[in-house]
Amino acid sequence: MELLLILLLGIMYAAGVYLILRRSMIKLLLGIMMMGNGTNILIFVMGSITKGKPPVINTNHNIFQDIYADPIPQALILTAIVISFALSAFAIVLLKRAYALLQKDDLDDLNTPEEEDI
Repeated sequence: MELLLILLLGIMYAAGVYLILRRSMIKLLLGIMMMGNGTNILIFVMGSITKGKPPVINTNHNIFQDIYADPIPQALILTAIVISFALSAFAIVLLKRAYALLQKDDLDDLNTPEEEDI
């Protein structure tokens, strides 16, 4: 299972980098979102996948006796999902406004000022 997730992680990072290097604003946004999802999978894999009980200590024990699921990577992934959603929503609004002003999807048009014919 972990090998499958590692392969998926590599594919998502490769596709994200490929899309970020394109000149289209939409492809840039999709690449950022894909790399964010790849990072979530990376955190999930680093936290190790265990089929165990939730991390609740029994009343008559001071330490964990059985295998338990670590809640820290899951909490980090939930936080990362919320942050990536907010970043995506902001970027969609920003790209929509830039497209409304320029009527173009090319990122090079954002940096170069229009030269006037003299």
